[in-house]
Order: sequence, then C-alpha cells, then structure tokens
Amino acid sequence: MSFSFFKASRSRPGPSELARAIKDSLLALDTKTFAKALEEVEKNILSMKHMICGDGETEPNQDQVTQLATEICKEDVLSLFVQKLPSLGWDARKDLAYCWGILLRQQVGSTSICVDYIENHLELLDFLVFCYNNKETALNCGNMLRECIKYPSLAKYVLESTSFELFFKYVELPNFDIASDALATFKDLLTKHETAVSQYLSVHYEEAIGISKLCDKKAILEVSFGIPFGASKFTNNEALHPRSSILEDNDGFVEGKPDE
Repeated sequence: MSFSFFKASRSRPGPSELARAIKDSLLALDTKTFAKALEEVEKNILSMKHMICGDGETEPNQDQVTQLATEICKEDVLSLFVQKLPSLGWDARKDLAYCWGILLRQQVGSTSICVDYIENHLELLDFLVFCYNNKETALNCGNMLRECIKYPSLAKYVLESTSFELFFKYVELPNFDIASDALATFKDLLTKHETAVSQYLSVHYEEAIGISKLCDKKAILEVSFGIPFGASKFTNNEALHPRSSILEDNDGFVEGKPDE
C-alpha cells in the first residue's frame, strides 16, 4: 500500500489526509521495506512543503496550513519528525527543517499549536540537542532547535536542562560547520530571552562556573554575559543580564577583573 500523495492528480489531499499519510509512511520506516518506505516519506514531505509554501503554480491556503499543523500535532507527527529525522535523506531533512519553523508559527486563536505540543513533549528538544552528535543531521537539527528557542518557554527548558551542558562540548567539535552552528544556537539561548537567562544564572551560577572550568572555551560564557566567571558572587543584579550587544561583537569585549 502506498502512503504517498505526491503523484500528480487533479484532486489534492486535504490536510488530515496528508498528515495521516506522513504518519503512516514514517512509521513504515521500521519495517523491512525501508527503502520503499523512505521513498514514500520523502514524497509526502515534499507534498507537505507544497501545501505550506506553494508549488510555484498555486499559493498556499492559510486555512489549510493551519489545519495541517493541527492535524500533525493531533497525529503525533511532530514527534515522528524529530525521532525519524536521522533516517531521512538529505533532501527530506532539508525540506522538513524548512517547514518546521512555519509549522511552529501556526496559531489557532491565541495558541501556537505546535509550540504548545512541544511544551507537552519537551523530550523532543533534548533529542534535537543530542543530534549535534550526528554529523548527518547536526545542521538540520540546529536549524530546527533555533526555531524552537525563539519561544521563551522552550528556550527556558533547554537552558535549565542537562542538555544545555552539551553545548560546551559541541562548540569545540573538530567539524567547523557543526561547531559554528552549535555556537549560533548557544548564542541565541543566551541572548534571545534575557529574563530566562537571568533566572537561569540566579539559580545555576555555581553550576555554570563548574561547567565552564571543564571547557577550554570558558571565554564563551564570559563574552556572553560580559563578566569573568570564577569571580565572587554578584551583588549587582544587573550583572545577571546577558550582554547581547557584546556577544554580537566579540571584538568589543574587554574582560572584567574579578572581585578582590
């Protein structure tokens, strides 16, 4: 049985049909007919991209895009996207990463439905962070993770999770592209949501110092916050706010002196 709706037809699948087809084809990756299932997945993801972005001949229908996002959450396809990403080919990963940010922006009323879904499945964020260990998926997952941490609740979770510590390893990876991508994500975590970062440091300051001592690039933390880690506890709450402008221009950073 084919789960693909990619084949040319005058009648295009509706959002619920497409969501179900994507789910079935992703689940079929666990079968012995992996190659055939992968072909169906790639075709269905391309169909999803066409529904979300248009196909060059027709413009996307916003109502359909919103409904597709709703059905994708309802069918737990959002979880499957993350879990099955390492099994996909290059084109499918690229298309999925592109669609991911658009799906996250879809709202029903005042609710960002996909963001709300991830808030109830936070393990997906940990999985995306761990995927930096896979050179085939690292850049795709990095892009998807940065889309997630645009939202304060999701960024706060990553900051406070044990997964956050992995970035001190990732920024030192020998693969320049992956290390640079990890640093871009790290930077976003420390600059996009000042309140969340301040709360993180106010609770985990000693822990952050300990982590930094394990990493040759302790300066990353110092540059990010404009303060010397290893100094005495802060007495000025203002010091807990990340220095976004400093991180934007590392050349302008002058390391402060520890308290005497």
